[in-house]
Amino acid sequence: QVQLVESGGGLVPAGGSLRLSCAASGRTSSTCAMGWFRQAPGKEREFVAGISWSGGRLNYADSVKGRFTISRDNAKNTVYLQMNSLKPEDTAVYYCAAKVTDSSRSYYTEGYEYDYWGQGTQVTVSS
Repeated sequence: QVQLVESGGGLVPAGGSLRLSCAASGRTSSTCAMGWFRQAPGKEREFVAGISWSGGRLNYADSVKGRFTISRDNAKNTVYLQMNSLKPEDTAVYYCAAKVTDSSRSYYTEGYEYDYWGQGTQVTVSS
């Protein structure tokens, strides 16, 4: 089992920045690809960003490319999502997810591919 706890959400004006963190505990010796997803009210959950276990391969949703950056520190068992130039449409609950994998280079973009999820952190961007 892997437990994930997100933090760093909050209320920010449009154009502002936030940095989300996702701390993993439990079976952290597992090789896990990580991802960030979000769900806005009345909308389906959507992929935001993914990172391989090695950290060498990244992927982003088109809507956040150039504004968001995913990174990880395996020594701290933590994944980050730096969000810049935030827009009101970025308002959502953001979830961290982990995928146990044998590959150090794979990332995943579909929610069903992930094995573990955090409880989410609210991000609200005011206009």
